[in-house]
Amino acid sequence: MKKLTEKLFVLEASGDGRLFSFNPDGSGKTLITAGCPIPDGVAVDVEGGHIYWTNMGRPPVNDGSIERVDLDGGNRRTIVPSGGTYTPKQLHLDVVDRQLYWGDREGMRVMRCNLDGSCLEVLVQTGQGDDDRRDETNWCVGVAVDHVGGYVYWTQKGPSDAGLGRILRAGINVPARESAARRSDIEVVFKDLPEPIDLEIDHTTRTLYWTDRGDPPLGNTVNRAALDDIGSTAPEIVATHLMEGIGIALDPAHDRMFFTDLAGTIYVAGLDGSGQRPIRALQGNLTGIAYAEVPAGDPA
Repeated sequence: MKKLTEKLFVLEASGDGRLFSFNPDGSGKTLITAGCPIPDGVAVDVEGGHIYWTNMGRPPVNDGSIERVDLDGGNRRTIVPSGGTYTPKQLHLDVVDRQLYWGDREGMRVMRCNLDGSCLEVLVQTGQGDDDRRDETNWCVGVAVDHVGGYVYWTQKGPSDAGLGRILRAGINVPARESAARRSDIEVVFKDLPEPIDLEIDHTTRTLYWTDRGDPPLGNTVNRAALDDIGSTAPEIVATHLMEGIGIALDPAHDRMFFTDLAGTIYVAGLDGSGQRPIRALQGNLTGIAYAEVPAGDPA
């Protein structure tokens, strides 16, 4: 059996748009690929040997895309072509059904596809047309899938610092005889949040985590809530003092999480927020982050 090594995969949206890997202590910065038009969400499929990421393109132009490379940085290819998604944001790998999920901001939808880009599907449509697109409460950003509960969760961030952010959920599939735009099973689990962004689930404890980039004290934080009674109590803030928090990645096996902010810092903390500290700073405008244990020698 090939030895595995722990790696972080981080996107930088500034400059020419780049994907890096780091060791979990912040050392070993390695460029995997560049020339990504405003990358935002990243996911690693160790089984398939690929790193996936979303490209926002040139908002508000309808030119978003999704790409992938091999774990060693080779064999780069586009799986969702430019315009196949409007402004794709945070990306989620569903390891159960082997699919990708993401929030499409100006597209006002939650989408998914197979790992080769086939079977592109809209699961939730929150608005139609330019008038709805200008309403930022319709913008979908972060996505996570809970197969035990049978739900897909997503964030709608709302305008900057407006306190209109929400986390919603619906069944993993569109109900029979319904459409993405008219689903009867959509529930709001949290509302009046600052600006919820990326979602992750700790499946070992059935806990939902998310970043929030709105105004302090509730914003620029990492939050969590128990899935099985979600919405019954207020979220717990477990990390604070971020500078426009964006991506989050969990590593339950080692009781830790990693998160990024637009100011260019990568943080690590315990899953309860203890020991929060920066492991890398001044890295440009950081967006998505993923954690994975990959075969030693990958990425390049």
